[in-house]
Order: sequence, then structure tokens, then C-alpha cells
Amino acid sequence: AYGGLVHKMPVYATLFMLFTMANVGLPGTSGFIGEILTMVGGFQASTWAAAGAALGVIFSAVYMLTLYRRTVFGQITNPDLNGLKDMNRIELVTIVPLALLTLLFGVAPNLIFNLTEGAALSILSLMAGG
Repeated sequence: AYGGLVHKMPVYATLFMLFTMANVGLPGTSGFIGEILTMVGGFQASTWAAAGAALGVIFSAVYMLTLYRRTVFGQITNPDLNGLKDMNRIELVTIVPLALLTLLFGVAPNLIFNLTEGAALSILSLMAGG
């Protein structure tokens, strides 16, 4: 068991929380934009399919939040975890930009939409037979 990681790795726990919240679809993260657009498109195509997708989102959120709680909070019971150290500079240089992009695309999704619009329209045109 990995409970209690927040005591040894607070920076990791914070970044893990951000990515967990993005995965759950918290507003202000890139995950929210993806989930809301999928739901809107799904409801336009099929109410039943969208309802199934919404149920999947709920199950995913329960799973991810349970995973986070069990991994990060509580007391350290596994002695192998006592030697863990928080994230080093190289790890932070790698992951902090991803965290910032997760937040940036959550509050300004047009930054990525403008880059992908042409490709998306081409794919839609091909799918429509044209």
C-alpha cells in the first residue's frame, strides 16, 4: 500500500492532485473542456450514448478520487516508502510545464483549438465523403 505519500512527497502529491482533478474534469482544467465537448456532441448524436458516457465519467471520478485518497493521505504503513524523496529538479522541469498547460488549456481552450481546427475540418470532410 502507498498511503501517506503526502508526508514524504508534498510537491508530488500536489501535482498528482492537479492531474487527478483534470482527469475527473474539474472546471478550469483541460479535462473539463474535453469532457464537456464530448458530452455536448454525444447528446446531439444520441441521448442514450451520452447518458452512458456521463455514467462513465461518474465512475471514473469515483475511481480517481478513491485512488488519490488511498495513495496520498493516511499514514505510511509500508516501510519501503520511508526512503522516498520528493520530486527533484529534473522531474519538476519535466512535469511543471505539463501542469501549466493543463491549466492554460482549461481556461483558454481556443489556444489549442486554433491549432487543430484545420486538421479536424479535414477529417470531418473525409468522413462525410467529400
